[in-house]
Amino acid sequence: MNRTKDSMIGNSAALAAALDQISHLARIDRPVLILGARGTGKELLAERLHFLSGRWDRPLIKINCAAIAESLLESELFGHEPGAFTGARSTHHGRFERADSGTLFLDELATMSLGLQEKLLRLVEYGEFERLGGQQTLRVDVRIVAATNGDIRELARQNKFREDLLDRLSFDVVHLPSLSQRPEDIPELAQHFAMQMCAEMGWDLFAGFTPKALETLLQHDWPGNVRELKNTVERSVYRWGEPELPVAEIILNPFQSPYQDPLDPVEAETVTLSSDTSEPVAFSVRVAAFEEKLLRDALEQNRHNQRLTATALDLSYDQLRGMVRKYGLSTRSRRIQ
Repeated sequence: MNRTKDSMIGNSAALAAALDQISHLARIDRPVLILGARGTGKELLAERLHFLSGRWDRPLIKINCAAIAESLLESELFGHEPGAFTGARSTHHGRFERADSGTLFLDELATMSLGLQEKLLRLVEYGEFERLGGQQTLRVDVRIVAATNGDIRELARQNKFREDLLDRLSFDVVHLPSLSQRPEDIPELAQHFAMQMCAEMGWDLFAGFTPKALETLLQHDWPGNVRELKNTVERSVYRWGEPELPVAEIILNPFQSPYQDPLDPVEAETVTLSSDTSEPVAFSVRVAAFEEKLLRDALEQNRHNQRLTATALDLSYDQLRGMVRKYGLSTRSRRIQ
């Protein structure tokens, strides 16, 4: 039996309800509409429906309507005949033909133009269509599973989406919860993604997350949902780079620079010894104070990961370790929280 490339992970009541609904719908050969925010796993849910249905051994074809230019989408969906447009030199079989007797997953359905919606409506109602530039009426037997992250009912009210098409595609509607609506699934998902990343890097095991790191994952609102969590966990494990230690640093924002402007007047004030002091201060003492402050800040910004700190300061790992010992800033015992 065919298997999906991944699975929906979690034990929350919200996710269980969506999975249970899609499992029951798999037995009924009707169109299904999946609603959910970006990154929630709408494609995985469509795969689950297909492989639990009677069409499991037939084609599962997917297309993202928003990822293809409007001028090409009709050809991708319905195919074209030679001469249909400039450069069309041979017959092209569209996604509906390739999905015959199987399932077609239409992602980002709400971005489809009204003209294409009309042609899709005819196919949904009668199973009939013509290739672009063709005269022959073709018939297919395709189950349509559509998905969108937009408010498609509001689009229909604004006449930006055909209500009759929406009626036919929504025999039933499955609402996929966002990650913020099932926070109890975050630890299991994070563990799963971390173990996958460890295997990719050739690590023998995953040492887990520190309590502080796990709390960071639980407190984040995850606007990008599971996709954002996956990227964050994989990035954090990769940057951590120490398989024997629990991951203590979560990189939520990879665009945040680890560097500070050394000429910033506020920073300069915090590391410069006052010139008003009555006691003369040796130049070497001033340099050492600045060096220690710079080292402390870099370690703090990199969550005391010495390899990352060395890279940020353009030092070798051995140079950094020597400076850490010089100023008594060893943090290995503090990193495991």
